[in-house]
Amino acid sequence: MFIFGQTHYMREGQGLDKRSLLIGLHESQGLGWKRIEQLLRREDWVHALDYTPGDWVERGLNAELAIRLAETLTSSWIENRLEQLECRRIQAITILDRQYPLLMKETVRPPWVMYGIGEAGLLSEPSVAMVGTRVPTAYGRKVCTELTTALCRRGMVVVSGLAKGIDGQCHEAALRCEGKTVAVLGTAIDVAYPPENASLYQMIAEQGLILSEYPIGTPGHPGLFPMRNRIIAGITHGTVVVEADARSGSLITADAALEAGRDVFAVPGPITSPKSRGTLSLIKQGAKMVTNAEDILEEYIRLLPVSQEKEEENGSIDQLTDEERRIYHMLEQKNCTLDELLMKTEWEFGHLHSVLLSLIMKKAAVQLPGSVYKVI
Repeated sequence: MFIFGQTHYMREGQGLDKRSLLIGLHESQGLGWKRIEQLLRREDWVHALDYTPGDWVERGLNAELAIRLAETLTSSWIENRLEQLECRRIQAITILDRQYPLLMKETVRPPWVMYGIGEAGLLSEPSVAMVGTRVPTAYGRKVCTELTTALCRRGMVVVSGLAKGIDGQCHEAALRCEGKTVAVLGTAIDVAYPPENASLYQMIAEQGLILSEYPIGTPGHPGLFPMRNRIIAGITHGTVVVEADARSGSLITADAALEAGRDVFAVPGPITSPKSRGTLSLIKQGAKMVTNAEDILEEYIRLLPVSQEKEEENGSIDQLTDEERRIYHMLEQKNCTLDELLMKTEWEFGHLHSVLLSLIMKKAAVQLPGSVYKVI
């Protein structure tokens, strides 16, 4: 048995268990996502280590690849790969595992295996993706920091792609406020890219989670980055695009979120700024406009833990009298003028005024201009 993190590998007789075999298939050069999908549809895939070159050819592989797989896909080769993961403290999360995020399973093309360094439990917590341009404006950086901080303080995990610009800004803001963050790579799990974010990579590995579908040794290629965007969108409940021009890669993530049936949010910006063209276009197409963190949080309120502020608020509500609580609940529905409250309660003016004054003194309500009252 090989054990690292919460991942277990168990030999079964002369072979390996299914999840270990799946890792081996995933890491075999020449076997892509579609080919593995076709293989898993066959009941005999669990005997893949015994396939001859002819068996592989029957399953659609060309002769050269079939010979190579028959020679290299062995128990000892897979065990060696698992030992490498163990030595580097890398967790392999297969689609067969309970730990595999359910949100990702619901997407069109979930990775057969994902590799993680850090706290894999973050994949089961409420989360949003936040993405944007690699060259943000001062406005974009400020908005990104404020939104990330507010979301993290309410218990949301903020997911991004470790790229320059908005991505890195998100991760840094989350770490500064001791929030939770996940970085999804477009490179092999052990490669920090871009190189200038190597220290950020290390901090996230220690305090959050580094995630990639690409195993150790995967050569870098520009085409891998658009593919990773589907994971950013797939493991989260919604995607927030902070700043993006008309051809930004962030829009690929937004498209992936829509394809997965997830929420898409966009931050408006100046109509004269090229960095706002992508986000303004998303808003025109129906993305929810974000002007503060509450615009995002209100969509996931049932998923979130009760904040300390809310607990204190609930505690103060418990201290209200029956009459004060009645007014409080009216104001929870909507802000009301003094006249509206008089009509609803049918109380005397003096009595209502004293109840409102008591609510204000208890910091449960506040008076706005025009004799309008609202709860705090």
